[in-house]
Amino acid sequence: MSEDCIFCQIVNKKIPAFRIYEDERSLAIADINPVTEGHVLVLPKNHAATLMELTPGDIAAVHQASQKVAQALMKSLKPGGIAVLQLNGAAAGQVVMHYHIHLIPRNPPKDNIKFLNWEIKPGDMKAIEKTAAKIKEAF
Repeated sequence: MSEDCIFCQIVNKKIPAFRIYEDERSLAIADINPVTEGHVLVLPKNHAATLMELTPGDIAAVHQASQKVAQALMKSLKPGGIAVLQLNGAAAGQVVMHYHIHLIPRNPPKDNIKFLNWEIKPGDMKAIEKTAAKIKEAF
């Protein structure tokens, strides 16, 4: 636990939250700054800032909980779909430095979320191959 982490404080019930789902390793809460109705955050109970710091067990628990919450969102709110968003580090837009997954119910074009819509354009295959090889070497 990190004493100054808001999500750790929520996990430990030091500050309130709208708890939606909870198991031994994960917690799902309503986002208090929702992008759309039903926006939920799913997080591990153990503190880890990013994907790279999570234990394999916590990764599995958070993703299994995300699936259960997504099913409940589909059943209760009946959105057209659900965006699953996860950010790592401030440069990626992460604000709370405790790993979490955003489940964002979608009903385009009504919800008008621009950041989840990008133009698909063909990439430079030689550059992609070079980058893929560089990443593969890091293993």
